[in-house]
Amino acid sequence: MATSKQQDDIEQSENRVNEDHIRAPLITQTNTRVTEAKRQDRCMVYLSTFIAVCGSFTFGSCAGYSSPTQSAIREDLNFSIAEFSLFGSILTFGAMIGAITSGPIADYIGRKGAMRMSSAFCVAGWLAIYYAQGALSLDIGRLATGYGMGVFSYVVPVFIAEISTTDLRGALTSIHQLMISAGVSVSFIIGTMLTWRALALAGLVPCAILLFGLFIIPESPRWLAKIGHQKEFEIALRRLRGKDADISEEAAEIQDYMKTLEKLPKANLFDLFQRRYLRSVIVGVGLMVFKEFGGLSGIIFYTSSIFESSGFPSEIGTIIFSIMKVCITALGTTLIDRVGRKPLLLVSATGVVIGCILTGTSFYLKGHEIAIKEAPILVVIGILVYIGSFSVGMGIIPWVMMSEIYPINVKGAAGSLTTVVKWFGAWVCSYTFNFLMTWSSFGTFILYAAVNALCILFVIKIVPETKGRTLEQIQAAINTS
Repeated sequence: MATSKQQDDIEQSENRVNEDHIRAPLITQTNTRVTEAKRQDRCMVYLSTFIAVCGSFTFGSCAGYSSPTQSAIREDLNFSIAEFSLFGSILTFGAMIGAITSGPIADYIGRKGAMRMSSAFCVAGWLAIYYAQGALSLDIGRLATGYGMGVFSYVVPVFIAEISTTDLRGALTSIHQLMISAGVSVSFIIGTMLTWRALALAGLVPCAILLFGLFIIPESPRWLAKIGHQKEFEIALRRLRGKDADISEEAAEIQDYMKTLEKLPKANLFDLFQRRYLRSVIVGVGLMVFKEFGGLSGIIFYTSSIFESSGFPSEIGTIIFSIMKVCITALGTTLIDRVGRKPLLLVSATGVVIGCILTGTSFYLKGHEIAIKEAPILVVIGILVYIGSFSVGMGIIPWVMMSEIYPINVKGAAGSLTTVVKWFGAWVCSYTFNFLMTWSSFGTFILYAAVNALCILFVIKIVPETKGRTLEQIQAAINTS
């Protein structure tokens, strides 16, 4: 017969077993709830990103509009080459103006306000193009859409970076470039099926989605904290992280950083060249310089003529080019937070160098009447290697890093400077491309290869890795190192 002590031990063992049976499903249920809550916490971040990148798609639609419509516009409005060239290139002038004003506007009326204003300019521009009966209204419309592009090019990646969690920031910010590529590609493809006026109307669709969506999503919490709207800051951060999320640590970190920034004077353009900000400026501007002067705008604006001059069917080449650009950019968005910014930049720049060399070699062979049948195929391979390599890294990462490396007190001025450099480079590259090709097709692509080779050295020596760090950690590290 069991003693009293033995009975107590048996009862305690049974209780522990029963508790374990009860606790096991409770733990499972709790973990499930945590997983579901974590997933739900990100819903507003995903929705806000989707709404914001409608501006990126609009950007791409504006950039891609002139290529498929060139023949139709020239025929309908009796445009000369010079008149259409002005129509095409005036986009970059509007974008430069937008870039200059984008930072101050985003700082003054907020990230959402800047996107709303940019959408309004794009809507006005598309309508002016749709109703155009001559060069003046067509050029005014193109200038207005360019201005909208310039603002979008800064404010969209900044907004996404400021609302994202650390583990999502790289991938979500890189969607900006993916949607630009998608906008360009959709314009290229549907432009072969729609009239130029109908294509202008199609450009209104993403603008409408963005304008409506901005009423649903919250403002950037970091901007709200910067301007001292404490209550709105907490509401916005909680909406982005979920009602059951603990935002105290993140809110405290953001507010502590803002208190540090309050002690600093309001920055202007000349302040960017102070030692404390200089490395950020060198990285941000340097990446944009290599991105544009490495041949991007010339190749994208004149893809059809490159294929034609090589003897390859331009329509087939352009469609392949467009599809590949979107697919590889999508791949890049999945890799950026896994592989890191710096390795992707190095792989991308190396591939771009190879693509330029292949394309240049094909024009050399054609010019010297060597391997006449193989030269057109080599051009296609070279251009596809170029755009594929560019899209996986150089196309995405400069925008991502621009949104990460600048402290918020100089982000307006620094963002404006960076995007101005980007659009100035786009104008120089697109304007000089035909002159360079007339001088030497082979020499043009070897020149681009040399620029991108310098980019590899720049990335190795200067560019930091920002993967896995908060914005505050990145900015503190880069500006004190």
